[in-house]
Amino acid sequence: MTVAQLSPHVPAAPPRPDDRSHARLRWRCRRGMLENDLILARFLDARGETITGEEVAALDRLLDLPDIDLWDLISGRAEPAEASLRPLLAALRAA
Repeated sequence: MTVAQLSPHVPAAPPRPDDRSHARLRWRCRRGMLENDLILARFLDARGETITGEEVAALDRLLDLPDIDLWDLISGRAEPAEASLRPLLAALRAA
């Protein structure tokens, strides 16, 4: 029995993206601001097919931000209100 089966309130991890959703994610990472574009592309190149469902979900939330707000987070000028975004931002900064 898994932890998710013991506690129905624990959300299951989102599934890893398939080829189609990975291509869609890569397309969505193309931004109007070159700095964001370079960091996001480098991150996806490094993570490749090993990106986790949690990272995809966090990245989706980040990609909803305007470019300047996203750059402030990636560059470390601002910190996210959501603590769950911090591990992904650390990975983006390391890319």
